Amino acid sequence: MNKPTGDEMGKFEWVEHPSDIGFRAFGRDLAEAFENAGLAIFEVMTETEKVERKEEVSVEISAEDEGALLYDWLDKLISIHDSKNLLFSKFDLKITEKDGVFTLKGKAWGEKFDPSKHKSKTSVKAMTYHLMEIKRGPVGCWVQAVVDI
Repeated sequence: MNKPTGDEMGKFEWVEHPSDIGFRAFGRDLAEAFENAGLAIFEVMTETEKVERKEEVSVEISAEDEGALLYDWLDKLISIHDSKNLLFSKFDLKITEKDGVFTLKGKAWGEKFDPSKHKSKTSVKAMTYHLMEIKRGPVGCWVQAVVDI
């Protein structure tokens, strides 16, 4: 798989993996890194720049830690894609923590898969915890994940 180009440059990068697809998504904060991880998932499947923002889906997820929240977020996106045949290209998330519970609330925008419009790349079967990382630095953070293809 090629590195992202154009509009996607700087939002995520591919991470080498022998059998599945890994990525590292960047953000000024954790929510933006999660948004860009969502974008990476759909870039595995298609060319996200061709996915119009016609439908809006609200998402709310809670988990016991940030790693579980990242897993559940990306797993939810795969589930929505599989059940509703939707592709997403834009996300707006807010992540909060209260009493040890992390909550993600937000929206995803996209449209139904149309084979005449959307190039079909690689099918994503499931999320994994393999090589998952969440790191914070002086100017932002990044999250890393691997998806089963």
